[in-house]
Amino acid sequence: MAQSTPTAADLEHLAAARGAAAAGRAEGGIPIGAALVVDGKVLATGSNQRVQQSSAIRHGETDCLENAGRLPAAVYARATMITTLSPCDMCTGAILLYKIPRVIIGENRTFYGAEDLLRSRGVEVIVVDDADCVQMMTDFISAEPSLWNEDIGVQD
Repeated sequence: MAQSTPTAADLEHLAAARGAAAAGRAEGGIPIGAALVVDGKVLATGSNQRVQQSSAIRHGETDCLENAGRLPAAVYARATMITTLSPCDMCTGAILLYKIPRVIIGENRTFYGAEDLLRSRGVEVIVVDDADCVQMMTDFISAEPSLWNEDIGVQD
């Protein structure tokens, strides 16, 4: 199956997710951000908050879902999850649980998450390969390899 192309609106929304990632990094966190988009509007953004909140589960996507608050299933059915980095197993599980039908990924060079699982469950997955997302993660991983390994569950 050929990959779809992101729309101009997808790229604008990716900028919102990148902004959330940069804000999280400025707070001392891990630079991964997400935006939940419904009917062309960003309902919420989130960033990886594991460091700031000493949380085991506040990745960019889960923080975004938490910031969006409780929503009816019909809203999730019209949603797109925009994320700066390929979603891990946990975040993929949340996307599947809420039946979000479309995911836009900023980059998957520095981490290849559970994209194949999303696709196998009928989720449209588009990888942008955004240079800014790649650079943000490359810089972070180089600067803080132990923190990165902790975030993805890898022992040093």
